[in-house]
Amino acid sequence: MDNNQFKEQTSPAPGIERVRHETRRRALTVESVVDITPSMRRITLTGDDLADFTSLAPDDHIKIFVPATDGGEERRDYTPRRYDNAERRLTIDFALHEAGPVTQWAIGAGLGDRLEIGGPRGSAVVSKAVTRWLLIGDETALPAIGRRIEESAARTVITAIAAVSGPQDEQTFDTRADLDVHWAHRPLSEATDAAALLKLLRAIDIQPETFIWVAAEAAVTRDIRAYLLTERGYPLSWIKASGYWVFGKADTTEKFG
Repeated sequence: MDNNQFKEQTSPAPGIERVRHETRRRALTVESVVDITPSMRRITLTGDDLADFTSLAPDDHIKIFVPATDGGEERRDYTPRRYDNAERRLTIDFALHEAGPVTQWAIGAGLGDRLEIGGPRGSAVVSKAVTRWLLIGDETALPAIGRRIEESAARTVITAIAAVSGPQDEQTFDTRADLDVHWAHRPLSEATDAAALLKLLRAIDIQPETFIWVAAEAAVTRDIRAYLLTERGYPLSWIKASGYWVFGKADTTEKFG
């Protein structure tokens, strides 16, 4: 692959508007629990506290609060998968691949259970002028990837590369966009290895003016970002990369720009 192919890309970097939100705790009730794949549980929550809930970007994060074993409180970041103010309804997808406190709550959740959330604190809204996307991530990024796909307008072109443990964990999406999804299968024991995602990425023809969004374990995100910048020569201003989790560290994320 010619790493000089983007040297002549002269279009300005896409605008990203950062919008701050008023944050407060919201007490919600479980309305439904559905396993959309063996490793992903979709929980829909309801409550009047959602009347003014705001999430302007598919990769926003809310805080979920659950009791800790020491009597304190555990908190973790999750993506608002869908929400409807009028219906007072919020949907969250929980990856069931680790045994953290919020995952344990999701595994045991039943109808009528209570859950408190906070946020999102803000949204990073990418300009609607962007009509071509490359989305790359693992299980923890699938809620944001799925929301981006489903909220995209017609004539948007999206390529997605997602790592899951096997065919049983592949998802389907309802979208108006022109969508091409590639699934990388690897065991969860290799979730900190970028090899499976990079193998597929190397075969992707990245068109100029494609906004590339990457989220996975921090080391995986770092390796993918380095590949895009060095081997593909892709402009940094067209990449947004995040470490959604860090191996061995609870409630930790990393931003790479």
